[in-house]
Amino acid sequence: AASLQKNPTTSKVVLLACGSFNPITNVHLRMFELARDHLEDTGQYSVIKGIISPVGDAYKKKGLIEASHRVEMARLATESSEWITVDSWESQQSDWVETAKVIRHHYEELLAREHNRDNVDTVKYTKKRRIEENYIASSLMLLCGADVLESFGIPNLWKQEDITEIVGQYGLVCITRCGGDPYKFINQSDDLWKYRKNIHVVHEWVTNDISATHVRRALRRGRSVRYLLPESVVRYVQEHGLYSADSEQKNADVVLAPFQKYSDASTSG
Repeated sequence: AASLQKNPTTSKVVLLACGSFNPITNVHLRMFELARDHLEDTGQYSVIKGIISPVGDAYKKKGLIEASHRVEMARLATESSEWITVDSWESQQSDWVETAKVIRHHYEELLAREHNRDNVDTVKYTKKRRIEENYIASSLMLLCGADVLESFGIPNLWKQEDITEIVGQYGLVCITRCGGDPYKFINQSDDLWKYRKNIHVVHEWVTNDISATHVRRALRRGRSVRYLLPESVVRYVQEHGLYSADSEQKNADVVLAPFQKYSDASTSG
């Protein structure tokens, strides 16, 4: 109910997180909470939804288990959240989908939903009243860790025009840990510098270095991962016997999809 009382002049924001979520951890969920607090604290934004979009199997990352399991674990992890959801569109595509395309897809979905709501609203209110209420359309921002921002500099991992589209048209909320300096990276990149006002840097003062890599290692070794992941996810992993030495070798000898795609393009071009 509190969210309904927010200032009507704030712009509504949907946060989208793309990644492996292999498996989803409490840190992934904390990123959403930190980002929402930071954006709403500015007084300019009202965060209405969070979307987790696990990458498809065609990404070919080493140790990446089946998308169906990763999506289900994310669903279990967000069951108790009133605002964070899981979307399986990206994970269901047969080919790897560039992050810019995933954002575009979700933005189009967002616009379509708002358009449908507008059609319903115009029956109830006159257009004049809607304008007087300072109605502002929702925007979509990509939520990521500082490592994603810095990965923009890795050759053949991102297309330059995709970076420009993501940061220039949508915006980025970047969660950084103590010791990380995304500002230095932004300063070194002309593209990021140009759109620096669209990059929201959020400092995580309560450092929490649980990475999915550490979690998989603990699981392979039969160690406990309780309190690193939501309890429902821990149970799911145990019930399905996920993350073994064998699963960690998956895609070990395969080139990561973006490297495959962009290095092919650069050599043929």
